[in-house]
Amino acid sequence: MTASAKAEQPTPGSATPTNAPVATPAARSLLDRPLPEGYREGWAQHFARNDRGAGREDDVSEKSRTFMIFRIGEEWLALPAAIFHDVVEPRPVHSLPHRRDALVLGLVNVRGELLVCVSLAQLLHIAQSTSQARSTRVDNLRRMVVIGSEHRRIVFVADEVHGLQRRHESSLLAIPATVSKSASAFTTAMLAWEDRTVGCLDATSVLDMLDRSLA
Repeated sequence: MTASAKAEQPTPGSATPTNAPVATPAARSLLDRPLPEGYREGWAQHFARNDRGAGREDDVSEKSRTFMIFRIGEEWLALPAAIFHDVVEPRPVHSLPHRRDALVLGLVNVRGELLVCVSLAQLLHIAQSTSQARSTRVDNLRRMVVIGSEHRRIVFVADEVHGLQRRHESSLLAIPATVSKSASAFTTAMLAWEDRTVGCLDATSVLDMLDRSLA
């Protein structure tokens, strides 16, 4: 082996560069440690790959949708992947003067931009468990999620973010009668994922309600 070839070999324990898109399992593994450099670019590549795959044979005959799956309290939920802008580690939330309500938590700095932080748990009336002591691992899973349009972005806190899932529309399930009235107002369908049933939220309804709450 030449000297130049040896120089190109990665040293033991070093990270090997890759241009491969970030797949869902890889994204899930990132949740237990600080977000690395290039995280947003990796997600962008993943979305681009999904878009390119939309024309494949298995998608031609049936329309499919891509969701981002996350957890709030004990509820697993999903929103259309198109409205997600960023997923970051928790950071301080600064309360708004003269405003005290459970839905609007305050302002948070995300990459130098001040965004309103809200509680989807409050909007959807999801009970947050306070009796069980939080472990370090549970705290490490918590993320702040930026959603919305380019000119209307907002942040919410998720107790866990799984990643992307693509589903054919025919595989989506009807909303069961056991879903609460408040949650069903924002839920359009359910999807089966692993051994769970995930509520698919309507992005327009969620964002419109949050906008009205901020007015």
